[in-house]
Amino acid sequence: MPRVIVAPMEINELTPAERRVWEAFPCGRTVDFRERPREAADHGADWGAERTVRAEVLQALLLDGPRLEGQTPVLRVCGARISGTLDLLYADVASAIHLWACFFDEWPDLYGARLRQLNLGWSVLPGLHGNTLRIDGSLRMTGCRVRGPVRLGGARISGAVFLDGAELGEAGAELTEPVLALNRVTIDDELQAGGGFTAHGLVRLAGAVVAGSITLDDAVLSNPGGTALHASNLSVGTDLHAMRLTAHGRVNLAGARIPGQLNFGSARLSNPGGVALRASGVVGGALWLHGAPPVEGAIALRGGQLGLLYIAPETWPDRVRLDGLTYGRFGPHEPAERWLQVLERDTDGHVPYAYEQLAVAYRSIGDDAAARTVQLAKLRRHRTTLPFHARAWGHLQDATVGYGFRPGRAALWLLSLLLVGSVTYAVRQPRALKPDEAPDFDPVFYTLDLLLPIVGFGQEQAYAAQGVYQSLSYALIVMGWTLATTIAAGVTRAISRQ
Repeated sequence: MPRVIVAPMEINELTPAERRVWEAFPCGRTVDFRERPREAADHGADWGAERTVRAEVLQALLLDGPRLEGQTPVLRVCGARISGTLDLLYADVASAIHLWACFFDEWPDLYGARLRQLNLGWSVLPGLHGNTLRIDGSLRMTGCRVRGPVRLGGARISGAVFLDGAELGEAGAELTEPVLALNRVTIDDELQAGGGFTAHGLVRLAGAVVAGSITLDDAVLSNPGGTALHASNLSVGTDLHAMRLTAHGRVNLAGARIPGQLNFGSARLSNPGGVALRASGVVGGALWLHGAPPVEGAIALRGGQLGLLYIAPETWPDRVRLDGLTYGRFGPHEPAERWLQVLERDTDGHVPYAYEQLAVAYRSIGDDAAARTVQLAKLRRHRTTLPFHARAWGHLQDATVGYGFRPGRAALWLLSLLLVGSVTYAVRQPRALKPDEAPDFDPVFYTLDLLLPIVGFGQEQAYAAQGVYQSLSYALIVMGWTLATTIAAGVTRAISRQ
């Protein structure tokens, strides 16, 4: 027969329920106290002695419980009420722990512990203390109901973390600490917190390192008037999926490193009067916010670096901060006027870089006309910050050649002035200064001689208008010089921008 190593706690000290757990532990059998499949643990406080297990018994099993040669001990309990505090402070536990759909009277204390694996799925707990916890496998809290904070700051988890479907905190309750503290945590696999995950309070992921992806699809993060998700300097190996996320409070991703997608498709971001999404300094592959209703609150993306920025113009809020944001591509492809409406909402005032970046993005997809429209809008907005004389000169450049981005205007002005001069001087021919030497008069080339300061056809030197027609010739000369100067300035600016 297998040799049994007897632990210090005697079996005759155990209740019938505890004896079942004690005897099942050495060979890893499951002890299921549930009266029906999928029985919830919400009313576990009413469970009697027939399904109550003292936390000190579980502690004795995990630290110094019976062993069978050739068997792997595993603690597997379903539907039990755990009375007292499961105290594994600084403990080194070699056995995996599966406490499925259990009800905990007190906070488990796992501070500084090292565990093989921890499964608390569908359990109800008043809180969990696990700062600096080490888990060689996965942490599963799927469907858990935790009424107080979950403290896992500085934890190191070699597997994945599962929080999908869990609910943390109490609606309306005020906490002085995060309802979920994963700051400086290291997860060597994925963090799954979708499928209806709900947090009533702050979720902190500041400085966390997740080797795989983070999933927050269909999650609800509720901390109205405060920060719902604080994930500054977060480092993710692949993607952050937050499709259909509902966030009441600020989502802070400042300084995060996410090489794949930041996917907020169809998400509802709401923080009226504050910043709804702060992703300043983010370095990421793509930021998606498609199919989402208008964001309630500001969006701050200053200094970010993205491969793709995909946010429909109607989704942007009334307040944005985009100074220093760099992106390779953008979408959806809308007329420049719609995107310019977004840039005009920048609360930092005139931000030339934002206009230049949008122009570069349009040019990268071959829409040069839209790029010119953006650059023209940048100069018009900049003009509002200039003194009077500079604004007047800017208005002139705008009206004549559109700061060099509307070359067709120059041609229209030239043709209009040429038409006026040609018709006028065809009706009233100027007198010849030297009739014997003057070439035949041509009203078109005479007008061109007046308009073009660096081109001569010999008409202006041979003929001279008188009276009001002389005044017209002076006006054509002045307008020609002015037009030539503005064209040169505008073309030089346009070439330098290219």
